[in-house]
Amino acid sequence: MARARPEPVQVVKQRRDAALSALVEGVPYVRFLGIDFDRRGDELTGVLHFSEKLIGNPMLPAIHGGVTAAFLEVTSIISLSWVYLWPDIESGALDLSEVTPLTMPRLPKTIGFTVDYLRTGLPRDAYARATVTRQGRRYASVRAEAWQDNRDKLFAQGSGHFLMPPAVSVADD
Repeated sequence: MARARPEPVQVVKQRRDAALSALVEGVPYVRFLGIDFDRRGDELTGVLHFSEKLIGNPMLPAIHGGVTAAFLEVTSIISLSWVYLWPDIESGALDLSEVTPLTMPRLPKTIGFTVDYLRTGLPRDAYARATVTRQGRRYASVRAEAWQDNRDKLFAQGSGHFLMPPAVSVADD
């Protein structure tokens, strides 16, 4: 029995990039804060590009605590959605011609999110990565970490609980 020929890597990459772009563009606050996502395979890293509007205490200067919390929460939600959509992205069930923020499934809703501020967020770019620690049909737990210059020196970490959207596959639409 002949094995199906794998898709060209460019097609897979284009499908992944379109899905990530639609996820991020569906949240206007992500654009306002200046957050981008760097994708390497199935792993996402959030990048908070520094801007003067992010400063909370100009005397230090330091990134505002609310911005830090929002950065961790947004990274958690986008990463959780990425994990949720991954089977549809990889199977090709996600139609590239119809991938827009309006056609993407709903994002998970935050039940609770706790942030630990470990040190001052300096006036420079910040990075965050989230790990899904538990995902069920209705509920998920995520842990996120943020750093700036050195991955081993976190400036904040967070953990959150999220209500998952109804289980509707993109392929069902």
